[in-house]
Amino acid sequence: MSVSYEELTFRHPCFAKGKKGENGRIHLPVSPGCNIECKFCDRQINDFENRPGVASTVLRPEEALDVVRRSLELCPDITVAGIAGPGDTLATSYALDTFRLIKEEFPQLLKCMSTNGLLLPDKADGIIEVGIDSLTVTVNAVDPKIEAELNGGVFYHGKYYTGVEAAEILIHNQLEGIRRVTAGGITVKVNTVLVPEINIDHIETVAKTVSEAGASIYNIIPLIPQHELAHCTAPSCLQIDGSRTKAEKYIDVFRHCQRCRADAIGIPGGKDYGDQIYLKRVTNSNTFSHG
Repeated sequence: MSVSYEELTFRHPCFAKGKKGENGRIHLPVSPGCNIECKFCDRQINDFENRPGVASTVLRPEEALDVVRRSLELCPDITVAGIAGPGDTLATSYALDTFRLIKEEFPQLLKCMSTNGLLLPDKADGIIEVGIDSLTVTVNAVDPKIEAELNGGVFYHGKYYTGVEAAEILIHNQLEGIRRVTAGGITVKVNTVLVPEINIDHIETVAKTVSEAGASIYNIIPLIPQHELAHCTAPSCLQIDGSRTKAEKYIDVFRHCQRCRADAIGIPGGKDYGDQIYLKRVTNSNTFSHG
């Protein structure tokens, strides 16, 4: 049985409603592949970039359990086991396989997963069955024409789609998936990457739409230009705050995102224990890719 949204605000650092929490999380990098082509995303395997979509390595589910054991010894404040990449968690079976093992050995840990949502309707029953407590879905637009400017294409049921057609499939599946998992008792957080030239005037519509689909909390993440959107500008603090204020008319807004690596360990904003679990790790980058 998944925990309630209210309980998550006390135990999950990403639901702490405007303040930094005292609880830690561990991100387990067990998902190697992705099935959509976000134009701002640059997934990497390295030890130095401090952003989503990056990990030191990719683990097998059984290896992830040992990482949890060692991490809890270093940081007993960890309350959440999360999987956020470095690829999409539903593009392969490894994330749900890992959560089944965690459920058996570490039943006290909350289970948190991030996805782009393309396969969310297909995998909703498995997500509910394994007892995911919180699910993050990255929804950057609910208008296919806008989404097509942010996403180059999707690989869906053996076919490759591009443009507005790809966007229509993705948006439909994201919203239908959110409806299905929330009906199953899972709390949903939605992430949106804010790109001033593309979706800044669309944020209020996204917030309203995902709230109506069942999402409980909304996270607006500023783009740092890279990959195919290197020509775009980063949103200003005023633009970010204005977008969050508009979104708050419809949904709780998360305001202290640390844009964590896919293998982050510890309390967000505090010490990262990843350099003691994985190979040499130096956090000196500021770029962003969705997780």
